Amino acid sequence: MNSKTLSFQPVSGMQVPRFAGIPTFMRLPHVALEDAHISQVDIGIIGVPWDGGTTNRPGARHGPRQLRDYSTMIRARHPVSGMMPFELRNCADLGDCPVNPADTMDTLARVTDYYKALHNAGVTPLTAGGDHMISLPVLRGLAQGGPLGMIHFDAHTDLFDSYFDGCKFTHGTPFRRAIEEGLLDPKRVVQIGIRGTTYDDSDLIWGRQQGIRIIPIEEVYETGIDAIMHEARAIVGQGPTYVTFDIDSIDPAYAPGTGTPEIGGFTTFEAQKMVRQLDGLNLVGADLVEVSPPFDPTGGTAWVGVSIMFELLCVLAGRQS
Repeated sequence: MNSKTLSFQPVSGMQVPRFAGIPTFMRLPHVALEDAHISQVDIGIIGVPWDGGTTNRPGARHGPRQLRDYSTMIRARHPVSGMMPFELRNCADLGDCPVNPADTMDTLARVTDYYKALHNAGVTPLTAGGDHMISLPVLRGLAQGGPLGMIHFDAHTDLFDSYFDGCKFTHGTPFRRAIEEGLLDPKRVVQIGIRGTTYDDSDLIWGRQQGIRIIPIEEVYETGIDAIMHEARAIVGQGPTYVTFDIDSIDPAYAPGTGTPEIGGFTTFEAQKMVRQLDGLNLVGADLVEVSPPFDPTGGTAWVGVSIMFELLCVLAGRQS
């Protein structure tokens, strides 16, 4: 950056067409973690372009680039609350976290180190994945003061122990590892929207034994979104809490571009409504994962993803205001 004063406002579509210029998340300024201006950033939006934890259909490594491109469609004002997060907090695109597409363990170490540095710099992260395995090293970086609570929107629990005779680090295992490592307090973890066929129920049994509140999609619709979110808020309380949103929690009719789609999911409006009810919680970060561009050449899934990211950004900005 050459300027002594950095403007954290996004480029307006009234001055530069939204299809023009170099894309950044939500048209915000780019600030690298090693940049001196990082001390001015309150909320950093980061891509983690990695899908080495995928066990079936890959492609989420390309998610951050497409999400970044489609995020240029985001405007500055929330349509319901009227919040303007870019006025409340200094937000910036921090670029992509270092990854190693050929080595899972090296990638986990690189992402962990990056998020530790981000945490130490006082930046609240909003992350674009990448497959869901990326949430584990993000949590390793953020949970430095003790275990966090978590609200988890997903079709799958991601609580399995291993895949393929002992592989412990896949996108189906991150939150089991996070609980075992003391990064999450299972009694302050809520999983919302679980559904789909399974190999067995070992993930559900283990999770409930730990005290996780697992809410299948049928219960969401029988009980109602407002009541479910009221319960979720009560479970995590006012302790530090992370939010993770797998795009496959949304029905594939609205978001087909993902590796493990499950029918019978949320509509996009229901997803927006749930995220909006996170307002006021003590949120330390959030992610949006599993957008896989090869499975949706139209880009519609990426547009859904960045729209949810804007909702997450608003609750993060409101928490800090």
